[in-house]
Amino acid sequence: MWILLILSVLVIYIVLGILYESFVHPLTILSGLPSAGAGALITLILFQEDLGIYGFIGIIMLIGIVKKNAIMMIDFALEAQRRDGKSAAEAIYEGALIRFRPIMMTTMAALMGTLPIALGFGAGAEARRPLGLAVVGGLVVSQILTLYFTPVYYVYLDAFRVKAGKLFRTVSLSRDAEPETVPGLNVHAN
Repeated sequence: MWILLILSVLVIYIVLGILYESFVHPLTILSGLPSAGAGALITLILFQEDLGIYGFIGIIMLIGIVKKNAIMMIDFALEAQRRDGKSAAEAIYEGALIRFRPIMMTTMAALMGTLPIALGFGAGAEARRPLGLAVVGGLVVSQILTLYFTPVYYVYLDAFRVKAGKLFRTVSLSRDAEPETVPGLNVHAN
């Protein structure tokens, strides 16, 4: 199951990398996953539930929901940077403010949808209860932390991306420069 979890995060990273044509922005989007996983595991421990197949399915569902919330914020910030020429800090601040309501609506819909599963009503509910607890606990913790940490990750990783881009450009420019020719010296000799 752990291999499946790692593969799902890796596939999401690859798809996001292709979508954004960047190695850095998918990291920003996936930055909320550790807090979501910790929230899910802490909730399962608090309610004395085992991490079985249903708990893992809940964590995989949680990855999708948390990722989508971060995508809403990052998409808006990237568009504001490209279109309006804003700095990373200004763009993510505006993105967090404007996309706050849709992010909260998505989170609340997912919470209200999985809360009956977490409470464990109905026939066979005790088998599905870890799924609901993992999603509810992970969403609550990640929602609180993601709204604060994702903008910080975005600003720092954007600064890293800019510095790495400058570094690679200077390295590639220095490699592309013509070698100086010295009279009597054949540089291209075999």
